[in-house]
Amino acid sequence: MDRSRVSACSIPLREQSLDHALRVIAESGFRKVDLLARMPHFSVTDPDYDLAELERLCDVHGVRIANIGAYCGREACSLDAAVRAAAMEEMNLTFAAARRLGSRTVRVAPGSGRREEIDTLVPFFQAAAEIAERDQIWLGIENHGTEISGDPDACLEICEKVGSDHFGILYEPCNLMAADVDYKTAFHVFKDHIVHVHIKDGAPNAEGKWERCMLGDGEIDVRWVYEQVEALGYSGDYALEFEVGNIEPAETGYPKWFRYWKEL
Repeated sequence: MDRSRVSACSIPLREQSLDHALRVIAESGFRKVDLLARMPHFSVTDPDYDLAELERLCDVHGVRIANIGAYCGREACSLDAAVRAAAMEEMNLTFAAARRLGSRTVRVAPGSGRREEIDTLVPFFQAAAEIAERDQIWLGIENHGTEISGDPDACLEICEKVGSDHFGILYEPCNLMAADVDYKTAFHVFKDHIVHVHIKDGAPNAEGKWERCMLGDGEIDVRWVYEQVEALGYSGDYALEFEVGNIEPAETGYPKWFRYWKEL
């Protein structure tokens, strides 16, 4: 598999320093990072965060930020105009950081996730997508299991209404399965709007509840995902998201995931 287009999410190292997170990811073999937009890893609103220090640490560890795992848009449906304005300002600041870092994609949040909010969200994301297109950044709603992000038809609806090639879906097969949505069926619903991809694995436990597991031990057909997405003409990255700290620490688990991807 193409090692130049694989990244590692920093979320499993969210309790650790930025320096530690980047070092673990680099030592695991990755050269790209899917950076969680939470302190201490990243923020555009915390005055204590230093973007120059992020750039310095990326240089030290030989990595770059491929995606910013932001939450822009959570307050886009607020009844308070000042809160909505602050939400757009957060989006603009995140774009500025993405431009500076050379990040291709930014994850965004579909308000509170209720489907009834779609028509309110559309003008917010249309305005954001105009800026994103100018800056050659792609915005993606991650499949997180809400009424919008966990429903393929709702994902398609909001993408079609926003109507921009720079706004779409962050395809997350494992999250879809956790929400009882078949990831292959979902792919065929919103495939024309995929802007980024997260990869992890899972399977039903003895009680039938979906559980995450080590990559390759579950039911997600990673090669199928890769081949289907590639057939679309996709040129973005695939972010491995090690969210199984209950099984093994990321410090030893991420090198195994990198090898799995490399040898697939």
